[in-house]
Amino acid sequence: MGRMTLITGGERRRRWSDEDRARILAAIEAPRAVVAEVARREDICTSLVYRWRQEARNAVRAPGFAPVVIEDANPPPRSVAAASEPEFGVIVVDVKEARVRIGSNAPPALVAATLKALRP
Repeated sequence: MGRMTLITGGERRRRWSDEDRARILAAIEAPRAVVAEVARREDICTSLVYRWRQEARNAVRAPGFAPVVIEDANPPPRSVAAASEPEFGVIVVDVKEARVRIGSNAPPALVAATLKALRP
């Protein structure tokens, strides 16, 4: 026979700690893991596991602030030789009158958010 959880008192729901949630979410991300099997092993509803996973993904995608460097509107002209050489370690995106430069050490999430914000 299966395991039974008896909840007494006014509280009718189990409370999952952040550590338990992280452990369960890590288990479903393992190679060849099946959400239903992990949920059954942990005695939890599969829909709750899916909700936790969606909440975790949304938390990662949450917008944040990034430093912005505004360059001089009239930069000094570069020489013809320098203009033909690419700038290494910098992504340059021209959108209408704006030019955005993203350094090579920028976190991938920041690059993705910047490019998504520039989409027309």
